[in-house]
Amino acid sequence: MKIISLEAWPERMALSEPYTIAYETVDHTINVFMRIETDGGVMGFGSAAPDQAITGETAETVLAAVQGPIFSLLKGTDPLRISLHMEKLKNLIPQQPSALAMVDMALHDILGKKAGLPLWKLLGGFRNRIKTSVTIGILSTDQTVEMAREWKIRGFKSLKLKGGKDVQSDIERVLKVREMVGKGIELRFDANQGYSVSESLEFVNKTKTANLELLEQPTPKDQLELLGSVTSGVAIPVMADESLMNLVDAFRLARKDLVDMVNVKLMKVGGIMEALHINSVSRAAGLEVMVGCMDESALSIAAGLHFALARPNVAYADLDGHLDLMDDPATGAVILKKGILYTTGKPGLGFEL
Repeated sequence: MKIISLEAWPERMALSEPYTIAYETVDHTINVFMRIETDGGVMGFGSAAPDQAITGETAETVLAAVQGPIFSLLKGTDPLRISLHMEKLKNLIPQQPSALAMVDMALHDILGKKAGLPLWKLLGGFRNRIKTSVTIGILSTDQTVEMAREWKIRGFKSLKLKGGKDVQSDIERVLKVREMVGKGIELRFDANQGYSVSESLEFVNKTKTANLELLEQPTPKDQLELLGSVTSGVAIPVMADESLMNLVDAFRLARKDLVDMVNVKLMKVGGIMEALHINSVSRAAGLEVMVGCMDESALSIAAGLHFALARPNVAYADLDGHLDLMDDPATGAVILKKGILYTTGKPGLGFEL
């Protein structure tokens, strides 16, 4: 089997509910979609969610990579030699993780379809569903509580609150949400690099009664010693997100015991294969893994889901980036029932664009 054609195109998708995090407000996203066709009639699909602030990419740079090195490398080759292709591409476009993730995704999709199996079974088959949290951006206390109420009514059992702009406001919102949702809902908090060490300690101390499940990336991503100070100074698990961009970061965080958990996003790390390596390092170091996402089409959410279902150490999911996207061409690529995510059960990623 050989690759006979590659196609990529951008899709601009508005968010039905714009949201605010510590460093920006978002009202739309642009994802790039890819189709790889083989001479055996099998087609693989992938998508990239470039983000200038996180991955350093734009839709334009992703499309340029497809038209240049990606096309040149893959045309006429065997799509099942995923490791070979991804190693070469990492050398050609090392600063384009979402473009790498898109290709990795499409090649794994072909592998699953060729085998006639859903990808999660090929990768390990540990579980067939996983609970996901749903994220609430930075809003007023009353708005946050009302949105939490709505998600609870819709059956979600895990909520993630965004913060990092004002610690006192964050404390108030967390306590009010816990008061409203009761004890049966998991609460997670993501400061998106917005806190100092002292603010992190104050936040955790003053939200003890809310029984937070974890604190995500409280301090600046490049100042790992600060992240380690928070981890050693609080009783709840601390998770790295922006501080984890690749396998080397995972090793560095694990070696120095700087965090308790890591958030692995395919768009940050370069795809499923790299995520599996990071998960292995994390498991060896006793770090639990959350699979996360950005503002992503349901197609790349499906890829994250297949990764999560394959391995026991991927114990948490935050795969909600598709929920507010309007006109997503991959709507239906995952199945969501009361906060639980399932694949479609079809081979590969389980969806045809």
